[in-house]
Amino acid sequence: MDEIKRKRPELLIPANSLDVLKIAVIYGADAVYVGGEAYGLRAKAHNFSMGEIQEGISFAHQRGVKVYVTANILAHNQDLEGVRAYFQELKEIKPDALIISDPGIYDIACEICPEIERHISTQANNTNYGTYLFWHRMGAKRVVSARELSLEEIRQIRGKIPPDMEIESFIHGAMCISYSGRCLLSNYLTGRDANQGACTHPCRWKYAVVEEQRPGEYLPVYENDRGTYLFNSKDLCMIEHIDDLMGAGIDSFKIEGRMRAALYVATVARTYRRAIDDCLESVEKYRENMDWYREQIGGCTYRQFTTGFFYGKPNEHTQIYDESTYMRGYTYLGRVEAVDSRGLGRITQKNKFSVGDTIEIMKPDGSDIKAVVQGLLDTEGRHRESAPHSREVLYVQLDQSMEEYDILRREE
Repeated sequence: MDEIKRKRPELLIPANSLDVLKIAVIYGADAVYVGGEAYGLRAKAHNFSMGEIQEGISFAHQRGVKVYVTANILAHNQDLEGVRAYFQELKEIKPDALIISDPGIYDIACEICPEIERHISTQANNTNYGTYLFWHRMGAKRVVSARELSLEEIRQIRGKIPPDMEIESFIHGAMCISYSGRCLLSNYLTGRDANQGACTHPCRWKYAVVEEQRPGEYLPVYENDRGTYLFNSKDLCMIEHIDDLMGAGIDSFKIEGRMRAALYVATVARTYRRAIDDCLESVEKYRENMDWYREQIGGCTYRQFTTGFFYGKPNEHTQIYDESTYMRGYTYLGRVEAVDSRGLGRITQKNKFSVGDTIEIMKPDGSDIKAVVQGLLDTEGRHRESAPHSREVLYVQLDQSMEEYDILRREE
């Protein structure tokens, strides 16, 4: 108990856009990690221009939150000169850390911007204390543990490395079928390299068998009448085990999801923020509030939940064999970008809703307020009965008051 109170872990939240970064900060992140327009492993995410990274850093730093930038591709020869120029630009805008997996890229970071902390990505297969000690000698501040490690292995690493060497571990989000995310399926099946940021997620596809002498004849692999998704893992969720994570000596609790929308980021950030703070106050309070955490986490998109490798190697119950769709408790309608003198909230609409609907206002402090949509206006001031077009800017009148950064959602 004394050890838990002594050590406050960082809550590290993903962001795929400037808007989502702001949501992560407002809803409880201690740090946010983002990708630039190149050299990160989420090429299909919106990602950040250099100007957006700079604006995001300014927004976060004003609120005491750090920003880390990913540069964690496994680089080829043609990448290295571009990385050098990229780091020259990052040197000027001063992110708090770079997340790197490739030793060649690491060396360039040491040369170009040694003043920026270097964190070693999970892609580097960080499975033992010797690896941590190696990176400590190389000047790295933090190593992201491989997802294949148990809590006991992480405890052992903590006991073998210097106190100033930080451990970061994924505690929530999608799991990859390949060891430390080093997947060749996408490259082999589609020509798009997961290790260069272009994964097509073939682990989520439905597979069948084709016999060599019968081309075009697909023989289903039956788990049930919908087929089998051979590589489709449940999502990691450790909301019920925060006390164990703290006891293992993890410095940073990392959430996966740089492809996820603002509603997911807000929900996960807000829930883990409260769970961590409650557990720091007392384990008893944390356990008393467990139903709230479960309810909140169940409201965002997920593929059922598992504890991954933390309590031993996964078995057949950690896979989902009959589907690859997400479960979803709420639909994201939009974020309140501003509230005008009339009390109307401006949003960029994400999904359809109508006048008369009962929706929910999700607030950063953990409260959720039911509200009725009393009116909708477009930017020309025309009244609307519904909002069917994604990305349309609208002004929403509710029977409850709104504030900037509130999220509007509808229960499914």
